[in-house]
Amino acid sequence: MRNLLLPFLFLISLKSSAQNIVYGNNKAAGKYYTFRGIKMYCEIYGKGEPLLMIHGNGGSISDFRMNIGYFSKYFKVIVPDMRSQGKTKDVADSLSYEMMADDIAVLMDTLKIDSANILGWSDGGNDGLLLAMYHSKKVKKLAITGANLWPGTSAIVESSVNGDKKRLAELDKISNKSAAEKNEYKLLSMMQVQPNIAIEDLSAIKCPTLVIAGDHDLIRPEHTLLIYQNIPKAYLWIVPNSTHSTLQDQRDAFNKTVHDFFIKPFHSF
Repeated sequence: MRNLLLPFLFLISLKSSAQNIVYGNNKAAGKYYTFRGIKMYCEIYGKGEPLLMIHGNGGSISDFRMNIGYFSKYFKVIVPDMRSQGKTKDVADSLSYEMMADDIAVLMDTLKIDSANILGWSDGGNDGLLLAMYHSKKVKKLAITGANLWPGTSAIVESSVNGDKKRLAELDKISNKSAAEKNEYKLLSMMQVQPNIAIEDLSAIKCPTLVIAGDHDLIRPEHTLLIYQNIPKAYLWIVPNSTHSTLQDQRDAFNKTVHDFFIKPFHSF
């Protein structure tokens, strides 16, 4: 009887270990890579075709805690903390989406990855668009959720824009900002004037692209539709009953749909 229980107990142990993983703070999977004036922290899970995940503004690896476990069963999942976020420090005053897209390109070179599937959330989606535009050979397929081409209320709902401006005003009043407050100010300031992606420039994206947004997203639906309409090989998915956090609000449907997109041939209609 004892021998019969061993496989069962082993499976329970594996499940328990998986549940105890703290994504974004996992020494077994994490490593720093030094380039372009920063030490970028990155965690890698699973084996197979590479899938690189890019988090949003002020986020970190842990934003993908509901997705890494699923995708690492099928892909080699690479998740960095982007410049000035998470464990990746950058004390410089300026920051841009182009800079972060270039960071991803260099990270891929460092890891000796010629091309990968890319999943970008929010500002990570903006980075993904720029990566596909300016480093096209590095992107096999691109899935973006909650991305925007430019700042302001024509792309983003007014309440979100006003909330960011209010927080910036609060930080402006602090004469002796802490390191964390300086970093938050830099990230929020970037979103006030960036990104600046021209609609016509989306035609440079040649890879199959899945454009995603929640039906109650911070990104205006007409803006998401505009992105979809101007990428030559694109699908559109508006996730029902979801906010900007599509990959968390509807994680099972999100994981399966994005997985299917990555593994199935793209069909033009």
